[in-house]
Amino acid sequence: MQAQFSRIENGKTDPAFSAIEKIAKALGVGLAELVNADDIFTDVNSYDKSVIEKMALVDQLEEKEKTAFFSILDALVSKKRLKDSLSNALNALNLA
Repeated sequence: MQAQFSRIENGKTDPAFSAIEKIAKALGVGLAELVNADDIFTDVNSYDKSVIEKMALVDQLEEKEKTAFFSILDALVSKKRLKDSLSNALNALNLA
Protein backbone atom coordinates (compact mmCIF):
# COMPACT_ATOMS: atom_id res chain seq x y z
CA MET A 1 0.00 0.00 0.00
CA GLN A 2 2.91 2.39 0.75
CA ALA A 3 4.22 1.96 -2.79
CA GLN A 4 0.76 2.86 -4.12
CA PHE A 5 0.69 6.03 -2.01
CA SER A 6 4.12 6.95 -3.32
CA ARG A 7 2.93 6.57 -6.92
CA ILE A 8 -0.12 8.73 -6.13
CA GLU A 9 2.01 11.42 -4.43
CA ASN A 10 4.42 11.52 -7.36
CA GLY A 11 1.60 11.82 -9.89
CA LYS A 12 2.44 8.50 -11.54
CA THR A 13 -1.05 7.13 -11.03
CA ASP A 14 -4.50 8.33 -10.07
CA PRO A 15 -5.98 6.81 -6.93
CA ALA A 16 -9.01 4.57 -7.02
CA PHE A 17 -12.06 5.89 -5.19
CA SER A 18 -11.55 3.28 -2.48
CA ALA A 19 -8.01 4.58 -1.94
CA ILE A 20 -9.32 8.14 -1.67
CA GLU A 21 -11.78 6.98 0.98
CA LYS A 22 -8.99 5.28 2.92
CA ILE A 23 -6.76 8.37 2.71
CA ALA A 24 -9.56 10.63 3.95
CA LYS A 25 -10.31 8.24 6.81
CA ALA A 26 -6.62 8.01 7.78
CA LEU A 27 -6.36 11.82 7.79
CA GLY A 28 -9.57 12.14 9.78
CA VAL A 29 -11.25 14.34 7.17
CA GLY A 30 -14.29 14.01 4.97
CA LEU A 31 -14.07 13.30 1.25
CA ALA A 32 -15.17 16.85 0.45
CA GLU A 33 -12.35 18.30 2.56
CA LEU A 34 -9.82 16.04 0.88
CA VAL A 35 -11.01 16.89 -2.62
CA ASN A 36 -11.04 20.63 -1.83
CA ALA A 37 -7.67 20.55 -0.07
CA ASP A 38 -6.11 22.97 -2.57
CA ASP A 39 -8.69 25.59 -1.59
CA ILE A 40 -8.14 24.94 2.11
CA PHE A 41 -4.35 25.09 2.00
CA THR A 42 -3.79 28.04 -0.34
CA ASP A 43 -2.93 30.28 2.61
CA VAL A 44 -0.41 27.74 3.96
CA ASN A 45 1.99 28.11 1.01
CA SER A 46 4.54 30.26 2.77
CA TYR A 47 6.99 30.84 -0.08
CA ASP A 48 5.77 34.37 -0.79
CA LYS A 49 5.03 35.31 2.81
CA SER A 50 7.18 37.55 5.00
CA VAL A 51 9.42 36.02 7.66
CA ILE A 52 6.95 37.16 10.35
CA GLU A 53 4.05 35.44 8.57
CA LYS A 54 6.13 32.29 8.14
CA MET A 55 7.07 32.21 11.80
CA ALA A 56 3.41 32.60 12.74
CA LEU A 57 2.69 29.48 10.68
CA VAL A 58 5.55 27.62 12.37
CA ASP A 59 4.24 28.71 15.76
CA GLN A 60 0.97 26.87 15.00
CA LEU A 61 2.80 23.53 14.75
CA GLU A 62 2.85 20.98 17.54
CA GLU A 63 5.98 20.98 19.70
CA LYS A 64 7.38 17.82 18.07
CA GLU A 65 6.87 19.33 14.60
CA LYS A 66 8.52 22.60 15.69
CA THR A 67 11.53 20.66 16.95
CA ALA A 68 11.82 18.83 13.63
CA PHE A 69 11.41 22.10 11.68
CA PHE A 70 14.13 23.87 13.63
CA SER A 71 16.46 20.86 13.36
CA ILE A 72 16.12 20.98 9.57
CA LEU A 73 16.58 24.76 9.56
CA ASP A 74 19.71 24.45 11.73
CA ALA A 75 21.13 21.80 9.42
CA LEU A 76 20.56 23.95 6.33
CA VAL A 77 22.12 27.02 7.95
CA SER A 78 25.11 24.97 9.12
CA LYS A 79 25.55 23.55 5.62
CA LYS A 80 25.46 27.07 4.14
CA ARG A 81 28.00 28.37 6.65
CA LEU A 82 30.32 25.42 6.01
CA LYS A 83 30.03 25.90 2.25
CA ASP A 84 30.80 29.63 2.61
CA SER A 85 33.77 28.92 4.88
CA LEU A 86 35.20 26.38 2.46
CA SER A 87 34.66 28.73 -0.46
CA ASN A 88 36.41 31.58 1.38
CA ALA A 89 39.32 29.29 2.30
CA LEU A 90 39.71 28.15 -1.30
CA ASN A 91 39.58 31.73 -2.53
CA ALA A 92 42.25 32.71 -0.01
CA LEU A 93 44.47 29.85 -1.20
CA ASN A 94 44.01 30.87 -4.83
CA LEU A 95 44.94 34.46 -4.05
CA ALA A 96 48.09 33.46 -2.14
